[in-house]
Amino acid sequence: MDFTLSPDLTELRDRTRRFADDVLVPLEDEAERTFGKLSEEARGRVHREVLAARLNAANIPTEYGGQGLGLTAQIVMHEQLGRVTNCMWDMVWNTANVLTNCDADQRQRYLLPAVRGERREAYAITEADAGSDPRAIRAEAVRDGDRYLLSGNKWFVTVGDAADFFVLLAWAVDGHDRQPALFLVDKDLPGIEMTADPDFTHSFVYRHPEYTFTQTPVPVANVLGELGRGFELTGEWFIEERVHIAARCVGACNRLIELGTAWALEREQSGGRIFDHQAVSFALADCAAETTAARLLTYYVGWLYDSGADRKLVHHKASMAKLVASETAGRVADRVVQIFGGRGYMRENPAERLWRELRVDRIWEGTSEIQRLVIARGLERRGVGRLLDLE
Repeated sequence: MDFTLSPDLTELRDRTRRFADDVLVPLEDEAERTFGKLSEEARGRVHREVLAARLNAANIPTEYGGQGLGLTAQIVMHEQLGRVTNCMWDMVWNTANVLTNCDADQRQRYLLPAVRGERREAYAITEADAGSDPRAIRAEAVRDGDRYLLSGNKWFVTVGDAADFFVLLAWAVDGHDRQPALFLVDKDLPGIEMTADPDFTHSFVYRHPEYTFTQTPVPVANVLGELGRGFELTGEWFIEERVHIAARCVGACNRLIELGTAWALEREQSGGRIFDHQAVSFALADCAAETTAARLLTYYVGWLYDSGADRKLVHHKASMAKLVASETAGRVADRVVQIFGGRGYMRENPAERLWRELRVDRIWEGTSEIQRLVIARGLERRGVGRLLDLE
């Protein structure tokens, strides 16, 4: 296989890099000072620039107004967005891939406006007792005529403050029948309450609130896809999200290595550059080697997916990519902060912000431990030879 970027992918990389450097990076200091609460003027400007740069809904087919990018192209794009601090990459909206399962009516009301950035969805999965295992959810939607009455509590609903509808995973209950399903839930329906809005370690342009649903009436017509496919569709969403996280971790590592190398070449101590001390240069060498390995693995998963490989195999490989890239990013950020010394602990330093923000990548969309579990199951179910590409 050839990992050389095609002319189209090179153009996408450069276009995304320009957007990141020219539109988002200048907002980093403001985002840090305001804990992510950018001004409406800044948000509006970013929204317009996203559309102008043709970066909106990159994962959605062109027939629905998206960019129609394959997974490898999405990796190219997210690698560049990962360079930016304060998690501003999320201002480049990546419409949930499960929305392509909308029927004709749902498409007009949810998918198409989301692609254009006129509406924003928030995926609601996690609960107090259902973190990395979505099958442990307790939220229920009980059939009542032509509607479901939804009750449950959802934690860590990313973008929940800005979204105007939820893609919500719950049990659809109809008499003795109980099936996992996704529901499109408008935020202005009765019985919906934001019951917590916690602060987190990282600074983020959006919040991750907790929502409680109490007998919320959701039309039967708002079931997304088919009853019983809730876990399956969420699994497809997880594959894409985990690979995006891996790509952004690689992009963050790239910027960290650039920052750390430039500082080490400039900073002098004990009569010479700190780069000339092996403790520093070897640390940067480890960063470069490990980042390259994580990058190649991530691109390999994209190639597999785009080549039509078995989705079950890709599922295990996506977990590998997220595990390796997120763990690598943690080590790279820690080393680079150390290279900066006291200056590395200042919030005005992008290295400090990335160090703080990258920590969550080992937790959300499945912890590192869950990724190891998925990989281990792959060794058992697919076989060592198949999982490691030995046969």
